[in-house]
Amino acid sequence: MYRKLLSAAAVLIIALLMSMTGRGGGNFYVPVLVASGIPMLEASTSGQLILLCSALAALLIFQKKRTVDWKLALVIDPPTDIMAFVGGWLAHHFSGSILKLIFSGLLVLAGFFMLRPARERPMRDGPGLWKRKFGEYTYTVNLWTAIPITAATGFFAGMIGVSGGSFKIPLMVLFCGVPMRIAVGTSSAMVAVTALMGFTGHAIAGDFNPLLALPLVPAALAGGLLGGRFSLKTDPTRLKLIFALTSLGAALFMALNAALSAS
Repeated sequence: MYRKLLSAAAVLIIALLMSMTGRGGGNFYVPVLVASGIPMLEASTSGQLILLCSALAALLIFQKKRTVDWKLALVIDPPTDIMAFVGGWLAHHFSGSILKLIFSGLLVLAGFFMLRPARERPMRDGPGLWKRKFGEYTYTVNLWTAIPITAATGFFAGMIGVSGGSFKIPLMVLFCGVPMRIAVGTSSAMVAVTALMGFTGHAIAGDFNPLLALPLVPAALAGGLLGGRFSLKTDPTRLKLIFALTSLGAALFMALNAALSAS
């Protein structure tokens, strides 16, 4: 019982912080669930369900404030969702420790990239360059860059049990010129769908234990709602800093977890 209460408290705090920055937080959830005694594959599946619930809760807040660019999400997210399903389905065939180390290295890059100041990007024309106008903002989405990155992110995210939001935010902000607040809201929509696909892949493989996962859903929903509200009250520059620091923390956390698992 004591471990279950600690797990629920950890899920609440993680969901709050991750929802603030448009991320899922599976790289935190999975080790926490494993530490509570849940086997790795069941922890990955439960993590995806928690991701889904917290992202949907945050999405309700962001949609109300109109910070979700649905057209952008509908264009760049399908490759992520398809590959998240494939990754979840094929997770049994790969070493979890190696995947965690690779993922932690990518998180370090994402964190350092987000520490760089955002630059104004000129509107460009050409094949694969999509001009977007959303509310008061305009930006150009480079589909040649966005789609391969989101597809690769989805594969590894679905396999490990995370959402991939750690890479979608830098992709939108740094490579597509999307304002941080819009990127966070849009990422929450994509995180929810990616988590659903990853969860479905794991569940089909027989890794879902509802008795372990469902008691943590209320904490995930509460964290998502609180995180969404806090995000809208936080300056975008501070959101970028919080995103970068939590990415670096997640990378260290995952690398240590991989090292302990291998030893």
